[in-house]
Amino acid sequence: MSKRNKITTWIIFYLCVTVASSAGFVFPLGDANEWYATLTDPSFAPPNWVFGPVWTILYLLIATSAWRLMMTLKYYYGHKLLPTAFALWSLQLALNVIWTPIFSGAQNLEIAFYYIIALWLTIVAYIIVSWKVDRWASVMFMPYLIWVSFASVLNYSYWQLNI
Repeated sequence: MSKRNKITTWIIFYLCVTVASSAGFVFPLGDANEWYATLTDPSFAPPNWVFGPVWTILYLLIATSAWRLMMTLKYYYGHKLLPTAFALWSLQLALNVIWTPIFSGAQNLEIAFYYIIALWLTIVAYIIVSWKVDRWASVMFMPYLIWVSFASVLNYSYWQLNI
């Protein structure tokens, strides 16, 4: 694959995650959302400004992880786990997109919690499957797993504090 094609492929994956992140603009959290501002915060809730930088880094890692898998096609074309890895990557992105409108748009903290658990499980599955194809692609998802683990506890705490 030429250098130009590699860059184009990475840009396509980055555009995918950028489009996915746009749900946060439609259904914002933090000061831009009056409902969210009325919620009782867990004591360990980070300040709102933390989310932007964290998600920017995570989305770069998510895109680069998929790109690395795509680059392995050159060496492992026909690898039986690649379709599964790409399916899990796509599923985690879809669950990531769906969580925001449920939490912030529908204001349903309970259902959002169930979605974030499904997201967490999908991330774990992706890490396991991608490890067998490209270990760096897998490692790039580990900060995402840590953040979604924290976000799951945060989501659950918001739900319990605001019943």
